[in-house]
Amino acid sequence: MVKMKMINRILPRAFSSNASRIRRFSSAASQSTLAAQPVQENEPVIPKMPPFDYTPPPYTGPSAEEILRKRQQFLSPAVFHFFKNPLSLVDGKMQYLFDEKGRRYLDAFGGIATVGCGHCHPEVVDAIVNQTKRLQHSTILYLNPAIADFAEALASKFPGDLKVVFFTNSGTEANELALMMARLYTGCNDVIAIRNGYHGNAAATMGATAQSNYKFNVVQTGVHHAQNPEEYRGIFGSDGLKYARDVDEIITYGTHGRVAAFISEAIQGVGGILELAPGYLPAVYNTIRNAGGLCIADEVQSGFARTGSHFWGFEAHGVVPDIVTMAKGIGNGIPLGAVVTTPEIAKVLTQRMYFNTFGGNPVCTAAGLAVLNVIEKEKLQQNALTVGSYLKERLTSLKDKYEIIGDVRGRGLMLGVELVTDRQLKTPAKVETLHLMDQIKEMGVLIGKGGFFGNVFRITPPLCFTKEDADFLVDVMDYSLSKM
Repeated sequence: MVKMKMINRILPRAFSSNASRIRRFSSAASQSTLAAQPVQENEPVIPKMPPFDYTPPPYTGPSAEEILRKRQQFLSPAVFHFFKNPLSLVDGKMQYLFDEKGRRYLDAFGGIATVGCGHCHPEVVDAIVNQTKRLQHSTILYLNPAIADFAEALASKFPGDLKVVFFTNSGTEANELALMMARLYTGCNDVIAIRNGYHGNAAATMGATAQSNYKFNVVQTGVHHAQNPEEYRGIFGSDGLKYARDVDEIITYGTHGRVAAFISEAIQGVGGILELAPGYLPAVYNTIRNAGGLCIADEVQSGFARTGSHFWGFEAHGVVPDIVTMAKGIGNGIPLGAVVTTPEIAKVLTQRMYFNTFGGNPVCTAAGLAVLNVIEKEKLQQNALTVGSYLKERLTSLKDKYEIIGDVRGRGLMLGVELVTDRQLKTPAKVETLHLMDQIKEMGVLIGKGGFFGNVFRITPPLCFTKEDADFLVDVMDYSLSKM
């Protein structure tokens, strides 16, 4: 009783939020003081991580504290980290990561939807090492089989006339190139993007991005942002056609009647794992093409089988873009991106010289080809569908149990869990999200966060994730929520 009085006196000074939030943290704190006491019958059982047959070699490098000191001294102050106590990761194998002390973590974030095949997948590693031993770099001015073989394999994954590939080093570069090509091809400058979308942090891509958190006060011209066709917070719910009218009105009132392009993600990643409302993309693609524009699909996060139901996110909407951009999962962590388009549109780059020193280098393209082979060989798309559907069902069951979960969404192994303090008002639970992320990490699970308000758990694990992993993830989340 004395402990509870002390805690209740301390907490109001520690947290400057409202009384109800203080009571929740007070409850969590009081439960932690009882940790040393015998477990009661109604106490939740602490989840156990699935067994895994791998032990990393001993780590002899600098400590987390030393690495943090060097980062603070030598890296840009813009470089930030997750968690109150930053995690130092030194080893990885498939869906697991290991810290400097050899502790294992279940990776449910996948390096921001990047590691698709699994950390250090042996076939991808072998492709990288073997190519590096033979020829690391030559530029595309010389012939090399790696870039040609990968381009052919990648083009085979697309419908219609999407058969020409240009390689870049990142998703930002790919989107920059796509926007420039659209403007050159159409002779127009106006681009339409969607609010809450993210497309990169360079000149044109920052303009297309519609989240103030990622926009600096620099010149950004020629981009109009349409209403976000999201089902959870959107004003028209799941009525995609009503949202699509906004694009038509932007063209009518905000341009001279012609546009260069429309760019969108099939599932907004940074924006909080938001799927576009049904019927939206077909209607908008029709409107854009009637205005002389091209349709660009940003598949940087949703591509390469992550959604399970399809290889590319746009396929779930029954549309065929004019240009597709990709990165992240394309190389399983290797810096690689690409733009895929039609032969006709690709010709615009011949008007002048366009060159990328590292784009399509032998090592990266060898890795990319290995990734495609692994996805097919190990049936990772089917696994993403099966395990992702199971995981989403289990997460939805948590929503029925905890009021703080406002929405569970996404498809395949690209899922989001939005936390709110009030389900009716949909008030973002920002503080609680950070608190839970730390607690979940302490129990051995790594997840990301996103959404404009930073209150959405982003769950984008490697596609080799198993049902046992899904159970452990949900059980850890359940346990942590029960202690709030």
